[in-house]
Amino acid sequence: MKHYVNGVFETSGTAFPLISPVDGRQMGTVPEAPREVVDAAVAAARGALAGPWGAASTEERCAYLRRIADGIEARFDEFVDAEVADTGKPRNLAATVDVPRAIANFRAYADLSYGRPERAHHTRVPGWSGTGEALNYTVRRPLGVVAVISPWNLPLLLLTWKVAPALAAGNAVVAKPSEETPSTATLLAEVIHDVRLPPGAFNLIHGHGAGAAGEFLTSHPGVDAIAFTGESATGSAIMRAAADHVTPVSFELGGKNPALVFADADLDEAVEGTVRSSFTHSGQICLCTERVYVQREIFAEFTRRLAARARELKDYGPMISAGHRDKVLSYYRLAVEEGATVLAGGGAPSFGDERDGGFYVEPTVVTGLPETARTVREEVFGPICHVAPFDDESEAIRLANDSPYGLAATLWTGDLSRAHRVAPRIEAGIVWVNCWNLRDLRTPFGGVKASGIGREGGEYSLDFFSEPVNVCVKF
Repeated sequence: MKHYVNGVFETSGTAFPLISPVDGRQMGTVPEAPREVVDAAVAAARGALAGPWGAASTEERCAYLRRIADGIEARFDEFVDAEVADTGKPRNLAATVDVPRAIANFRAYADLSYGRPERAHHTRVPGWSGTGEALNYTVRRPLGVVAVISPWNLPLLLLTWKVAPALAAGNAVVAKPSEETPSTATLLAEVIHDVRLPPGAFNLIHGHGAGAAGEFLTSHPGVDAIAFTGESATGSAIMRAAADHVTPVSFELGGKNPALVFADADLDEAVEGTVRSSFTHSGQICLCTERVYVQREIFAEFTRRLAARARELKDYGPMISAGHRDKVLSYYRLAVEEGATVLAGGGAPSFGDERDGGFYVEPTVVTGLPETARTVREEVFGPICHVAPFDDESEAIRLANDSPYGLAATLWTGDLSRAHRVAPRIEAGIVWVNCWNLRDLRTPFGGVKASGIGREGGEYSLDFFSEPVNVCVKF
């Protein structure tokens, strides 16, 4: 792995190992960016804004984005290989979601930005010197140097979801991927280099977070905005650092997402949908379901089927690291200590092959815990869900909202009126009805409470990465 600063690849800093989550073996090394490399990246971004990149028209920026998309597409298999190697996720997931979405991000923001209209208003208003007639119009200008911090669970998808609109709006970017998953970010830097994006418009640094490259970047006085996806505690730390410079932030943070299953739901669809929402990427997606509430009439049957399906799952990936595996297993033990009944999973699997050196845990279904239990309250970020009964609609809503988090929720019902009635009352940024993770990238995405600040997606991202300037011309 290499840093990419001002159009040049380099490896300054002490190297640390890149470990495969599949078998625990070392795959390579990653350079830890020292403060001077972070300073150089921010300076390069500032220089790009004062140079050709800052002078580029919207049309020119959009053309670059389309070439980047073409470049990723031309190296599709390399990106898939890198995504699978870093994360251990099933290859089909990387090939059908992560890499195609990355390509779509660059093309979508090129399309959205091209010819984006100014907002004009002809006004007649009383002023300090009498009535004035004027033309007011609003233009948007880039924020400047944007720090992009992306997580390890969807490393390419979530990196490009920030980089694409930031570049489309005319900003210069300094990106830091997770230290666990640097490979696709490095490939992206190679693609960007090959399309001859002006030096400094995109910079990539590698390293850790607290007390290292991530902290150096997010607390840097030369950074004009921060876009971060990751855990809530890290978001809080970044916000404290950003407060010193009143730096705008866009945060997509953690979740403890509920699913509500009503008695009138299609039981087969609800079970399969909950399997998908709880265990996709081994639960390592911020949108995954960890709390399942089922109407009492169907609670026993639903729970029996869900546990049976969890025990049948074979094609699942590992936790991202040994440390995260140990964290998830500690919650499995905690659930039992708190009084849970384990219906499926609850430990680490044994494969009898090289995967036994990796970081796997079993898909796990538990029940019987009170709502005050830590296992029910805290985000595990692994393949576990707790199932509990409810009696009526009002109780279901109360249980769903009784959480410090508010990212996503899933609602399973055959009653369309109930769906429209309940969904707006759920304290979450997105509510899926009879589906999960069905995403139109133009729609707003983000959470409430401890799950984030702001919205990403479509025009919402472009609005964050630019600021409106009102121009008033008196007739």
